[in-house]
Amino acid sequence: MATAEWKMAELGARSGVPVATIKFYQRENLLPPGERTSPNQALYGEAHLGRIRLIRALIEVGGLSIVAARQVLEAIDSERPLQETFEIAQHSVSEAIDPETLTTDALTHVDALMSGWHVSADNPGRLAAARVYDTFTGVGQVDAAGWFRRYAAAALLAAEADIDELDARAERAAKAEIVVVGTVLGDTLFSGLRRAAQEHVSALRYATPPAAEV
Repeated sequence: MATAEWKMAELGARSGVPVATIKFYQRENLLPPGERTSPNQALYGEAHLGRIRLIRALIEVGGLSIVAARQVLEAIDSERPLQETFEIAQHSVSEAIDPETLTTDALTHVDALMSGWHVSADNPGRLAAARVYDTFTGVGQVDAAGWFRRYAAAALLAAEADIDELDARAERAAKAEIVVVGTVLGDTLFSGLRRAAQEHVSALRYATPPAAEV
């Protein structure tokens, strides 16, 4: 941790997080303890402030549970390989799906979309995509314009952006943190940009032309 110089009350004021919440983060092993100066006093520093901001991002923006947030923070602090850290982050932010609930047709279709990709059978994204396919076809929809194929292409571009952002960091700890932050917040970012892009494209295609002047 960096140089510690604040009492918990000041850490709360700087972070905008109540002291009671900071103590909760410590009890849940999300936030490391401060530098002890007496049996009842400890000091905190910039590293603690940064960790609190990361915790809030994971929980409040990313929607992670306390347990999931603890798992990904432990992955950041560990010396695990980055690929394993990715796996932990993905499983932490993803709903658990039983492969037995998916049709063979859905899994086959999704695997064909990802032909050439290095993806494990239990990858949560693979299973989620297959469930979407089952739901999509189950309500009578037909992929008439290559919807799934084009989403796969967009996902590959997004993944390359994720890895490029990771490679821009030099140290393992910084790389691990962007793995987690990018995985957790990337879903929200992509969803938000997609909403905005939908409005843009629909406005270009379907906007009512102005009435002709008489």
